[in-house]
Amino acid sequence: MSAARKWLLSRYSSFTPARNSFEINIKPRSELLQVTGTHIVIRYVAWERYIRFSNLGDCEFKMKNQKGFSLIELLIVVVIIGIIAAIAIPNLLAARRSANEGSAISAMRTLHGAQMTYASTYGNGNYAGATAFSNTALSELATPGLVDSVLGTGIKSGYTFVGIRAASSSTVPAQFGFSTLPTTTTGVTATGARRFGIATDGVMKADTTLTGQYADLAAVTAATALAN
Repeated sequence: MSAARKWLLSRYSSFTPARNSFEINIKPRSELLQVTGTHIVIRYVAWERYIRFSNLGDCEFKMKNQKGFSLIELLIVVVIIGIIAAIAIPNLLAARRSANEGSAISAMRTLHGAQMTYASTYGNGNYAGATAFSNTALSELATPGLVDSVLGTGIKSGYTFVGIRAASSSTVPAQFGFSTLPTTTTGVTATGARRFGIATDGVMKADTTLTGQYADLAAVTAATALAN
């Protein structure tokens, strides 16, 4: 044991060991004695407390000087975002409706071509479907792969499709027609603004009546042609 430790042990009966050092409180309590090896270090507790409080004040001073967004700035950002959304969302919905209508027109032309192929191959001169508007024609055209499976379900790109046919007779050739209507016709979520139809002659029909599909084959034939 070093001479410094022996001297401390003989002079003070109360000490706190910390591995290879001793920390001893000496009266007055403002002094802290630390013995490491053969060295004695005296520190003033009051000075350490002063430094500690000074550092805490510096920390608080730095925190108070950190800059951020004010409430008015945040409100301005929120207002700007709202204005952009008010302009962009209606345009986005209009673009989606336009895209759905373009897809519906393309699908109607596809159905017309598929019916022609069906009559000359599978239908023995007659077209696919039932004598009233239904989904039968689309499922019968999808079975041999004349239309895709999605269109075969009768719903595609926000539009509902139905088909009709009239069997041939000794005086009247076979005929067919298709009608399509937006799945959602009102509100901001409307999937289209027009309904479409097509008959045997291949002329695309369209109007803005969204209360229902065309009533029958004669209604499709008599409807207003789509202005290209």
